[in-house]
Amino acid sequence: MLKLTFLGTSAGVPTKRRNVTALAIECLNPHASGLSKGNQPHSNSQNKKSRPWLLIDCGEGTQQQLLHTKLSLRQLTAICITHVHGDHCYGLPGLLASAAMSGRREPLTLIAPKAISALLDAFILHTELYLPFTLNFMSIEDLLSQEDNKSKVKIDLDNQHQLMIEVYPLSHRVPSHGFGITQTISRRTLNTDKLVANGVPASALWGKLQQGENVIAEDGQHLLSADYVHDDVQRTKVVIAGDNDTPECLSEAVMDADLLVHEATYTHEVMMAIQARNPDFDPMHSSAHIVGTFAQKMSLKNIILTHFSARYQSFDNPDSETPNMAYIRLDAQSVYQGNIWLAEDFAQYSVNGATDLVDNQAGSQKESRVQYVGSARSN
Repeated sequence: MLKLTFLGTSAGVPTKRRNVTALAIECLNPHASGLSKGNQPHSNSQNKKSRPWLLIDCGEGTQQQLLHTKLSLRQLTAICITHVHGDHCYGLPGLLASAAMSGRREPLTLIAPKAISALLDAFILHTELYLPFTLNFMSIEDLLSQEDNKSKVKIDLDNQHQLMIEVYPLSHRVPSHGFGITQTISRRTLNTDKLVANGVPASALWGKLQQGENVIAEDGQHLLSADYVHDDVQRTKVVIAGDNDTPECLSEAVMDADLLVHEATYTHEVMMAIQARNPDFDPMHSSAHIVGTFAQKMSLKNIILTHFSARYQSFDNPDSETPNMAYIRLDAQSVYQGNIWLAEDFAQYSVNGATDLVDNQAGSQKESRVQYVGSARSN
């Protein structure tokens, strides 16, 4: 299960209600202690050490936004920066400095354009920024130049819990990128009821069967692991886009995605008006209409729109003459019939991918699900 917390949803500049872009993604394992059978966190929450998280973009003020959440910089596993525009990266030096001052010592992965490395080098040199942890920098340019699918970064969280981060080029005034985040959780389950029914009492043999070994019981029965064990593999994939005027750049990325998070800076009407006033200027952002059209074409079931122009107020009233979120929502809904959410700062969503249940009889699959779970401020 992935849990998304929006830390900033404004385009370009902050507003009184929205900070600039940042998104936290917690990687929760429903089989770990602290999570209920319904895959929802208990009130005492999963042990922090088993709650690694990623940060996608880090606009100015992101570390201040984090103070309103339960996220710890010590459990931050990786930071991914989509592009070099300030509303997506100006908060990075301060956040890293705060991580150092909070006592972090574990290595941290940073996936970003090469220019971000130069930016950090300048801060380190001119402000005496000291990082007591290793920053494993991976440039997007180098990743995309690799062949044989080496633009993927694999992160092993434990022996049953892995992440794969994929990079996708987008279309913007500067090189911009999207990230596909795929979580894989595997679990081998022993059918104890079947063992008992077949007269095999609990013993060390059960453990061997669960580990994939074929064994001989005390009464001489030959027990095949495949007859008593099935594998559950849950894959959850979200695609997070940076600034992008051509959602079709993500056609391949969203083929197997449970959720697309994409900017919708304007309504289509406003975007056309901007271009008409200055034909030589292309904002190179998407309207809600453009994203909705793409999502409908790709049969996407779930999209979350974010990165809204400051001209749109946070309330939702289609009858108001003041531009507001209803304008964005209706622009997308005019062409898209799936599930749509408009992100707000601190809004949280859980994403449960489909689970493949594989045994020696047949394979089956549980449906994926995206759900709004409240605000980080109140949770």
